[in-house]
Amino acid sequence: MRLSGKVALITGSASGFGRASAVLFSREGAKVAVVDIDGKGAQQTVESIKQKGGEAFSIQADISRASDAEKMIKDTVNKYGRMDILFNNAGIALSSTPVDQVPEELFDRIMAVNVKGMFLGCKYVIPIMKKQGKGVIINTASISATRPRPGYSPYSISKGAVVLLTKALAIELAPFNIRVNCINPVAADTPMLGVILGEKDVAERKKAMLGTIPLGRFGVPEDVAYGALYLASDESSIVTGISLDVDGGRGI
Repeated sequence: MRLSGKVALITGSASGFGRASAVLFSREGAKVAVVDIDGKGAQQTVESIKQKGGEAFSIQADISRASDAEKMIKDTVNKYGRMDILFNNAGIALSSTPVDQVPEELFDRIMAVNVKGMFLGCKYVIPIMKKQGKGVIINTASISATRPRPGYSPYSISKGAVVLLTKALAIELAPFNIRVNCINPVAADTPMLGVILGEKDVAERKKAMLGTIPLGRFGVPEDVAYGALYLASDESSIVTGISLDVDGGRGI
């Protein structure tokens, strides 16, 4: 198994990319801390893992709060004794909105979760990984970080920051044998897709989005999970600072 004996914490793992990654990581031998602001959904992920013979526990947390971010790291280390993989996956989006109509409160929340939340996770796990002499951090960014769509500026801005955070930390942490990479998914068939498409002209919006993806389909959670598995495993031991496009060719 590719993650045998490793401990992974995955945020936003009550559904979508995070849940698929938690289940896959467990199947590959990892003990998994399932973290989400949706405590009930996180526990459902844990139950799914345990039904398949894996080991996991859930933590309800708002990653944009320093106290929650610090506690999720401490709780995982207290339970499993170490932290090999931090997968900063949690994020929020918005429906298509002209930039001059985006409420300030929404912009602030997107930045708090998508950027500050990832920064805080890194801040509190890095001392643990330095002490261990190794570790892996994976961040979920988006292909919109490099190929933005009209109407989604706050989201694209936040994901662009995630890409740069990844590169900056990859350089800073390389001397400590800590690898940092990110994944750039295309729009995917997850609960977030409903938010992105909005409530008006859904069929037309969906068709227009599909038209920009050369492979002609939306992503599915397992697409990102398998990309994350590669980055988490020793198979990518020389890979750091990259943005792995899991995007059906949208980034070309």
